[in-house]
Amino acid sequence: MRDKRAARLGFCAAVAAVGMVVSATPAFATNPAGVAALGSAQFTKGSTVSSIPTLAQCAVDGATSASTPGVVASGVRFGSGTSSCTTTVVDPDADVTTTKSEALGRDFELSALVTAGGPRIRIGNWRVTCNATQNGTSASWTYSGMTGLTGLPNPMPRNFVKEIKRSNGVLLATAKFNEIVLPDPNDGSIALTMMRVTFAPGSNITGEVVVGSTACSPTP
Repeated sequence: MRDKRAARLGFCAAVAAVGMVVSATPAFATNPAGVAALGSAQFTKGSTVSSIPTLAQCAVDGATSASTPGVVASGVRFGSGTSSCTTTVVDPDADVTTTKSEALGRDFELSALVTAGGPRIRIGNWRVTCNATQNGTSASWTYSGMTGLTGLPNPMPRNFVKEIKRSNGVLLATAKFNEIVLPDPNDGSIALTMMRVTFAPGSNITGEVVVGSTACSPTP
């Protein structure tokens, strides 16, 4: 039997938001044991390629902490941030553990759309978290200090897509918020991306930008 539940809480969506998704009933997990990262960028604008590999990624079964002083590429900037992926033993006799994978970032700015007539998108701070137990997983996100995108719903639905348009209605990009991946059939694992910006042909840019990602699976 599948048990799949999702909930979303939020406030002042254009300025600050918080979200949560919960999944249960573990079997054979397909998502990682536990990872978290600040984000990434890979897009081409004219002859300029902007590439920022996945920033400050941690893993419960690899590098358990990571950090970055910040990275700038043409049209996009990530400020400083950290991540930590921890394992806690809750029952030593039975080798029962829990995990927590979390990334915290600040001072994100996407300016690539400005010359195409689009907004300058900024996020002051953000956090993504994935918690896992033997019984299942939960993932959550929060951000504050967003400017450049207005009219976001509150609460934010799962996999909500905000169209980013020029003043004449030309679609420049889409921003997907609260992007959730729950395996089907449900195995108790979960993957979350806080925001994914995908450029449209009207911007003359190809590629995408990710802000805040995490995933985890039930512990053995």
